Amino acid sequence: MTEDYGFVRISLCVPKLRLADVSFNVEQHVALLGQAIAKRSQVIVFPELSLTGYTCGDLFHQRVIYQRVEKALLDMETISRQHPESLIVLGAPVLIDGVSYNCAAVFTGGQLAALVPKIYLPNYDEFKEKIYFSSGPLEPREVFLSLFDHPILFGKNIILQASNKPSFKVAIEMCEDLWAPNPTSTSLSLAGATILLNLSASNELVGKVTYRRRLVRQQSERCIAAYCYVSSGPGESTMDLVFGGHALIYENGCLLGESSRFQLSSQLLIRDVDVERLISHRARNTTWADAVTREAAEHVKVLTFTPKLLNFTRDKLLRTIDPHPFVPSLTDSEELNERCEEILKIQAVGLAMRMERANAKKLVIGLSGGLDSTHALLVCLEACRLLEKSPQDTIVPITMPGFGTTEITKTNVHALCHALHLPLETISINDAVSLHLKSIKHDGSLDVTYENAQARERYQILFDKANQVGGIVVGTGDLSELALGWMTYGGDHLSSYAVNVSVPKSLIRFLIEWYADNKADEETQAVLMNILATPITPELLPPSEDGSIRQKTEEQIGPYELHDFFLYHFIRNRFSPRKVLFLATNAFRGQYPSREIKKWLIVFITRFFANQFKRSCMPDGPKVGTVSLSPRGEWRMPTDASARAWLEDLE
Repeated sequence: MTEDYGFVRISLCVPKLRLADVSFNVEQHVALLGQAIAKRSQVIVFPELSLTGYTCGDLFHQRVIYQRVEKALLDMETISRQHPESLIVLGAPVLIDGVSYNCAAVFTGGQLAALVPKIYLPNYDEFKEKIYFSSGPLEPREVFLSLFDHPILFGKNIILQASNKPSFKVAIEMCEDLWAPNPTSTSLSLAGATILLNLSASNELVGKVTYRRRLVRQQSERCIAAYCYVSSGPGESTMDLVFGGHALIYENGCLLGESSRFQLSSQLLIRDVDVERLISHRARNTTWADAVTREAAEHVKVLTFTPKLLNFTRDKLLRTIDPHPFVPSLTDSEELNERCEEILKIQAVGLAMRMERANAKKLVIGLSGGLDSTHALLVCLEACRLLEKSPQDTIVPITMPGFGTTEITKTNVHALCHALHLPLETISINDAVSLHLKSIKHDGSLDVTYENAQARERYQILFDKANQVGGIVVGTGDLSELALGWMTYGGDHLSSYAVNVSVPKSLIRFLIEWYADNKADEETQAVLMNILATPITPELLPPSEDGSIRQKTEEQIGPYELHDFFLYHFIRNRFSPRKVLFLATNAFRGQYPSREIKKWLIVFITRFFANQFKRSCMPDGPKVGTVSLSPRGEWRMPTDASARAWLEDLE
């Protein structure tokens, strides 16, 4: 079965030019075009004035330039007939009714279909475009060029629509159009365009690249679009300026690809953009819908074309899929520290405010020696700092060993509290649970009753202790466990305030490691590293004969890194199970075979639907990232919904 999973392949081409040598430049275009076509690119884009070069100066007043350009456009139309399914966009000066315009020439279906003019012409500092060109009209009209036997659509408000893919809509703007206070691409995106192309000739100045990246990124975010920017490079005049050949592709604020600037040869940047993801994000954004009714471009002309769709039963995905979408991917240490501090503070401020408003004197927390309770304890420490309270006088850490507790986790708990100078209280649950099981005539088998009775006993102790000391119970369960329902209803499902409720397991692991490296003293760091090395376990079954952990969570329900990946794309992007499987197979290639990923995805879907009842009455907790399962926030789902359609989608 042919499947493109909502992706569109875009090539940004930076040719090495010769100024005013149109014939040579056409040859360079054709060479790059061939490479892009070989990679099955559906949209192929060249820089502003790529047929002539941007820095021709007064040569733009020479008639011969326009004659050569029109002949080149005719030649390119002939070439495009060999590739009618590709959308080819290049830059050219065009003379229309005696007026010269800086245009993007659009070829599709084997024809020069449109000329999209530049609207904002810079005439300041080193730029003097108004000497050579005029601003183009917004409303499209048909024009004729002398060498062409068909009309050509001319104007700004043109959207190119794929006839076989409704979400594949392209709009074009030129260089300064983006730098204007109200970029022309904004109204065109509101009119439906999901892919925005910018043909540019932006010279390099110290620090300008940072501003350029920021502009492109922000416009892609603001328009919930793929913004594809390509600027002129080698071959432009260096008499006064240098052009770096910068190409960028951002998708709703995410950088998909960037060229290397200052190369002396031609370059090609190819990436697959996910228009299905863009449509999904627009569909859930009511502000976007309101803006569409008020600010979408008017008098838009839609040109249809029929591209050849990608087929990922044969094609290889040309983009990187982050296997850990919840984990910060920042490389700058200062930015990374700021992001991690922010996460910790969101959790801690929520807890501090809840403590104040509940008039609580203490924070009661159960410690297991695992990841979740360890991170929740670090949040408690930060809350105490914000409230200017002594952790030793405020935090009441309790460890409650039971039938499955091992020396590994017991040692972790004691070592952690010792390193943090916190008074740890130990309360065994063995006798209480044994008495309870006996009272309900349990036969002693190691079943779900045996396991859940321990979890509920622990939380009875925590809530009663909180009453005793005038405190609140700090919940430790995380977002991953909520999604899978991997918690005991009426047990660790409950708390007074659940600080980890929107922090998934993969992020908790990352945050503990960051804390160990950046905020912990040497003793605490060593303990935290031991906790990170401990297998994830509920410890509700007796240890193995050698005392090791018998019950390892990820062996039962699957790797948390996979489940966090599924969760992100299922909730944040609203992708179908088939697409989630496709993305996961690409993201974890070489780590998990596709059949294993599919097995755990079935587990995820089945458990996610079956355990909504636990999320429908989950305790309060702060939203930290873009994904939350709170029924009071962004996830409202009936508890008795069927998973059948989602499971069938995988088949």
